[in-house]
Amino acid sequence: MLVLESIVLGLQAISSLFTTRPVAFYDPTENGGFMLDDAGSGVGEPLNVIISGLSSSGVLTNDGILHYAQAIGFSFECLGFHLGAPQSANLGDGNGWVNQTMELRQDYADYELGTCLESLVGGNHFRQAQVFRQNGTEANSGALFLAVSQEEDVFEGHTIIPDGYNTGRDLLVAAAIGLTSHEDVTYSTVAQNLTGLLAPGSVGVNHGIATDGITVLLTVTIV
Repeated sequence: MLVLESIVLGLQAISSLFTTRPVAFYDPTENGGFMLDDAGSGVGEPLNVIISGLSSSGVLTNDGILHYAQAIGFSFECLGFHLGAPQSANLGDGNGWVNQTMELRQDYADYELGTCLESLVGGNHFRQAQVFRQNGTEANSGALFLAVSQEEDVFEGHTIIPDGYNTGRDLLVAAAIGLTSHEDVTYSTVAQNLTGLLAPGSVGVNHGIATDGITVLLTVTIV
């Protein structure tokens, strides 16, 4: 009996070595990744919001993040059109640099056509897709890394406003925390400020706009 118990305990110990434990995210910079995406010309935009891999699984899919985005005031781009070259990110998960496949914009309380207004008058937006999903074999947290910013209107070429990365992040977080809902799905979101992932300042940042170095971790639970 003691021999059998020893064998079982040994198998459990071996199994634990190969079991991926749920984590909120892995720091991209610890495995050759970056906390700035690639916006071209050697600069990037800060990945300043992370949706935790410990969030409800229904939030972390492409459809799930779109549905959640619509609960906090964002939606797909105006009539599905996107102008500008895609950006890419390397999350240190073994996937290397991967292009974005979706960009979500502030919808002004109309998730079907409101982003058309955002395209005209400016507002908040962020990019998400596989490029921001940390799911490679070297760091598979499932977390979503978002590049959030506040931008000018179309007449200013949709450039980022002064302090637009901090402002965009803060506006998104303010809209997200607490209880939100969309189409009969209710979300509970808690936020945690993280330092040490992004370097404060403007070195390497697109448009030379300084950031405060804070990344916000959102844990989203479907209730």
